Amino acid sequence: MVEKMAAKGQRYFKASQKPGKKRGAQRGSDGAVKRARLDAMTVGYYRRICDRLKEGFTEDEERDLFVENVLSEVKGKANVVAMDMTGSVALEKLLSLARVVQVGEVLAELGGDTGSEFRRVACDPCGGHVMESALRQTHRWTDLFMMSVCYKEENGGAEEKSEAEEEDYGTLEVQVQHLCGVVRENITEFIKDAHGSHVLRTLIHVLAGCLTSELSDAQHAKKDRRSTSEMTDFEIPASFWWELKHLSDSLMENINVCATNPSASATLQTLLTVCHRKRPILCRKLNKGIMGYLTSLSSAPGVSPLLVFLKDPSCSHLIQTVFKFSQKALLRDVYKNHLKEQLMSLALHRIANFTIQTLIEVSSGLKLFLKIFDELMEGFEAVLAAGHMGVVIQLAESCVQWEDRQDALMQRLLKAFHCSDPASRHTSCLPLFLSLLAYEVRYQTETAGDATVTQNPLSICYHGSRLVQALAKFKDRSILMNSLHALSSADLRTLGTDSAGSHALQALVTSASDKGRGKFLRKLEELYVPLACSRCGSRLLEAVWNSATVSQRQSIAEKLVSSENQLRSDQFARHVWAKFGLTHFTMRRSAWLEVQTGESKKLKMFRDILE
Repeated sequence: MVEKMAAKGQRYFKASQKPGKKRGAQRGSDGAVKRARLDAMTVGYYRRICDRLKEGFTEDEERDLFVENVLSEVKGKANVVAMDMTGSVALEKLLSLARVVQVGEVLAELGGDTGSEFRRVACDPCGGHVMESALRQTHRWTDLFMMSVCYKEENGGAEEKSEAEEEDYGTLEVQVQHLCGVVRENITEFIKDAHGSHVLRTLIHVLAGCLTSELSDAQHAKKDRRSTSEMTDFEIPASFWWELKHLSDSLMENINVCATNPSASATLQTLLTVCHRKRPILCRKLNKGIMGYLTSLSSAPGVSPLLVFLKDPSCSHLIQTVFKFSQKALLRDVYKNHLKEQLMSLALHRIANFTIQTLIEVSSGLKLFLKIFDELMEGFEAVLAAGHMGVVIQLAESCVQWEDRQDALMQRLLKAFHCSDPASRHTSCLPLFLSLLAYEVRYQTETAGDATVTQNPLSICYHGSRLVQALAKFKDRSILMNSLHALSSADLRTLGTDSAGSHALQALVTSASDKGRGKFLRKLEELYVPLACSRCGSRLLEAVWNSATVSQRQSIAEKLVSSENQLRSDQFARHVWAKFGLTHFTMRRSAWLEVQTGESKKLKMFRDILE
């Protein structure tokens, strides 16, 4: 069987080249060496390899035989294949299926006898991806480590490893060390190069023993821009810890480049991120060194050099990362010596305001936040007028931990949106916050006494919804809830079916007391069916259901079952019908009530534990 598969693999995936057709290194008219490229027949071969890999394999033995056969064809010309557009894609996929020792052998050929070829391959648009794929295979050390533990247990604690295990460990480890040496020797070229810096970032992850999860093309398309990739930890050789330290020293020696170059700055941010996770002591040392360099440079008399870097696109991202992973002592020192009385100008700057958002976030659990809050409150309306809603929203989210500042922020918001005076305008605050429009703009008042008022339809924006969601976590939500009760049915339907508005409404309803939620649900009764038939509204209705009492669920179910045909035929509502158990509700209500009572008790128990 194995011989037949081997023959089949050689028959359909044998890279055949006619004599004289292989392209080697050629020289141009200027004498420079041109890159060797694959001929058309070989490119077709690797295209078929990609197609076969997409089909998958039914047996591991078949897969391993296929990979071994193709890699034997790659041997001797791995550099050319890695830097070819089609060949690199095939090689990437093959490396993810190959054994660790095979990955090490490919890396050995890519680097050459001394590893000097690593620089050329890593800085190539195609070769860089192959290098990253090869480095990512080091996560298999976790599996090998577990095999080692089992081996020791089976052999009465014997320390020696099997020969195969030693081979798998050694080959790839040596090549990673060779790559580290090449990187240190050519550090500025790697960190400045768009492709080489990505290889370096992957190398940093490997040396620290943690990798981000790879996403498919479909997942990349759907990925939320604000979301972060999950990291997985794995066992690494002890030598990698020293390589990480030496590499971090090399980067700090070139901190002047890392501070201003976009690719180099991103590399240093990666180092801080992984060190915060795996080497916290080294992370603190790096943070201190970075801030020490940035604040030591000369600038205009009386002006901190840090203020200049905060307004630089590349360096501001680096400072954000430093703030994110800094201890409170460093944050206090930076604020006291460099940022005090400068926060307003920074919050109004188009670049620096993002770093101020991070500073507010990381200081939310420290007393330092109170000083930052009081300073920013002095020019609060100017920040709103500049449209830097991220600063405003972060202040609101951080105030959740500081009840004594919540009322001050709410009053500032009411004043900024011109609904503070007279008190009768308080009921209009929710539509104003959601739309980020002042009272006069939303209601088009024509007289000072509001004798003539024209109300525009409810409009909702993303940042307005985020603001309301943060305010819904405040201890006193009476002003928001009164404004919510004042909305018309048409506005509530618009709010509940809007992609951003539904999240704001969910935050308000689910955070209310049982009595307050019941009062609002009575007003929402006529909208249950339209909400259930909406993509966003159905999600909102499910969230309300999960936070509702048994009597409130029964009231919702009674309204929904009267429109059974409509709900069961709608693409969104049919899921609501199933999740709420409405068929069970119509046929065996007493049993349905028992189930809901049990679920309600469980949810309440979990909420009590979390609180």
